[in-house]
Amino acid sequence: MTTETATSPPAAPAPPEGGHFWADTGLVFGRCLRATLRSKTSLYFGMLQPLLFLALFGPLLTHLDLGQEGSSWQTLVPGVLIQLALLGGSYVGMGQLVERTTGVVDRMRVTPVSPLALLLGRTLRDVVQLVAQSVLLVLLGLAFGLRAPWWGIVVGLAFVAVLSAALAALSHGLGMKVRTTPEFAAIANTTVLPLMLLSGLLLPMELAPGWLDGVSRAVPFRYTVDAVRDVFRGDFSTVEVAAGAAVTVGFAALCLAAAARLFRGRPQG
Repeated sequence: MTTETATSPPAAPAPPEGGHFWADTGLVFGRCLRATLRSKTSLYFGMLQPLLFLALFGPLLTHLDLGQEGSSWQTLVPGVLIQLALLGGSYVGMGQLVERTTGVVDRMRVTPVSPLALLLGRTLRDVVQLVAQSVLLVLLGLAFGLRAPWWGIVVGLAFVAVLSAALAALSHGLGMKVRTTPEFAAIANTTVLPLMLLSGLLLPMELAPGWLDGVSRAVPFRYTVDAVRDVFRGDFSTVEVAAGAAVTVGFAALCLAAAARLFRGRPQG
């Protein structure tokens, strides 16, 4: 006599409860933030490059006509802020890759913590770090001669926060799929450099030839930096600000969705 045993398909994992999800996100954020604060070297060198751009490149633009209203500092400082978000956010996935190869990610993924909480906790740490560095950058710019309304600076930092969150999340997602650090660096370097040049971060794209100016309009960061430059000049209700806000938020939504998909998948290698 045989007994038939009905086998039911495995149940789909239940979605995380709201309270537990945000608590888990906070725990991951706190752990990552403490690790960052202990690494004084990475904090120092992460801030050094944009400060050098500001200190060594800014004075060269003081007496040049950049094709925009306002002072040269109102043109350069917003560009360096977006550069900080672009460079800082794009490379944080290297840390994710190191944690994955050393088994830290596997140990955390077998816990009840949602993969999305693991992603958001890390991303929030990156946003806090990059915004804090941006505040220091603005203070240095004010010392050099930047003049901007306080609300314009606040709105500009909000743009930096949203863009940093988008790029950091996507970078962490990439860190779950790339096998080695050289592969990650090759992808990041090949992608970031042309995007940085085409965004008009250091010099406005109005100075570029017509064909290059046209190509740059396909790069979302151009709209973000144009919007930040406008709010630093006190122009809040311009078309550039509206376009920059729409493009930045839309880009962030796409990046966060892609990052969540990459992070939930099985790590490579």
